[in-house]
Amino acid sequence: MRDPYSVLGVSKTASESEIKSAFRKLAKKYHPDSNKNEPKAKERFNEANAAYEIVGDKDKRGKFDRGEIDAEGKPRFQGFEGFGFPGGGAGAGGGAHPGAGTGGARTFRWSTSGSESDPFAADDVLNEIFGSFGRGRAGSAGAGGGAGPRPKPVKGDDVSATVAVTLEQLVKGEKARVDLPGGRTVDVAIPPGTASGKVIRLRGQGRPGVLGGPAGDARVTVEFVPHPHFRVDGNILRREVNIPLEDAVLGGKLRVPTLDGEVSLNVPANSGSGKALRLKGKGLPKAGGGRGDLLVTLRIVLPEGGDPELTALMKKWREAGRNSAADSEEAA
Repeated sequence: MRDPYSVLGVSKTASESEIKSAFRKLAKKYHPDSNKNEPKAKERFNEANAAYEIVGDKDKRGKFDRGEIDAEGKPRFQGFEGFGFPGGGAGAGGGAHPGAGTGGARTFRWSTSGSESDPFAADDVLNEIFGSFGRGRAGSAGAGGGAGPRPKPVKGDDVSATVAVTLEQLVKGEKARVDLPGGRTVDVAIPPGTASGKVIRLRGQGRPGVLGGPAGDARVTVEFVPHPHFRVDGNILRREVNIPLEDAVLGGKLRVPTLDGEVSLNVPANSGSGKALRLKGKGLPKAGGGRGDLLVTLRIVLPEGGDPELTALMKKWREAGRNSAADSEEAA
């Protein structure tokens, strides 16, 4: 994968908020649900997701900047030196493979960078090393050597990933597809009441264990894809709608788009600009069941180019207001 900073379009000195903002823009732009006819969109979306997994995580970002892991989150192994195995031989040079040579010590070197098809190759080598170690100790018992305890199984490391979720997916209860490190893809159910930034743990979806140990977990951070019309406030959604002046003064019915389709909203007479009307059950799913509400804020708009009758009425109204004020002053 390319340098994660380049993928997100940020510098190496970018702040956490700048990195998150860059990821959200890319997730919104290339989300597969919004680019069904663009074959390369999913590739760009997955690339942004993988990049954010590295530099969006404080610990991983530090390791990447120090050169401890590569752009895919894989460790850059420097090698293991001086593993001693009873009954083994000391080769004349480094880089011996397990089982090569005879004598005292063996040296093991490998690199994970050359094994794109097997992201857990290092774990396999560790299994082989420690397995051989246990067998060598046990095998030497008959020759007078004391058999040491076999290494215990070790749980695999946890992995981190980010999944971008649309508001429509939350309302419909659809699963979100997340790409995990190592090339695996899983569909994740988003629990009702999940907020943007919440971490969902997928047990057993992390790195494989060593020596038969259990696999680690996957920690998936949920990020909401910004919506062009709705603003999230907990389980409440907010949006603005335009209404003509006559409906604001006289009242009327208004067609309001929601995540479930358009609904009819009654606008009371004398509703000022900025008044919020509530549509119950049209927000996001709640943790305990049901859904929050949608708050619709009215915004009065005047006719483009003006309206002669409206202008004449407002002049008459203004003049009437001035005369009323003058009469009040004289009476006082």
